[in-house]
Amino acid sequence: MLQPIFWLILAAVHAMPALAFFRPAQMQSLYRVGPDNPLFLLMHHRAALFLAVFITCIIAAFHPPSRPLASVVAAISMTSFLFLWWRAGCPPQLKMIATVDLLGMPVLVLAAAFAFGLIGR
Repeated sequence: MLQPIFWLILAAVHAMPALAFFRPAQMQSLYRVGPDNPLFLLMHHRAALFLAVFITCIIAAFHPPSRPLASVVAAISMTSFLFLWWRAGCPPQLKMIATVDLLGMPVLVLAAAFAFGLIGR
């Protein structure tokens, strides 16, 4: 019963950056990158990848066989950012993103533990 809730929480973690795919102006507020910046295209593509993670988590909420793969996808998304943020010296401009990912990590760990059968069903 809790497993779908875990996956919907993980989808929510990825929702805001995923929405930037459909609302490119949002990248200015999320990342301080405007359409005149050469990195805008890269950030727009990044939003598409977040959309893929978001959809993967939504599918996992309702399709249990997809949960192991969704665990890997969400873990790559969240842990890679946290590692890179830490390695870059924890830039304060990205602290909110890191905080959201950090808050989502216990949910990811529980969702993955259920997905891989490490804890009861």
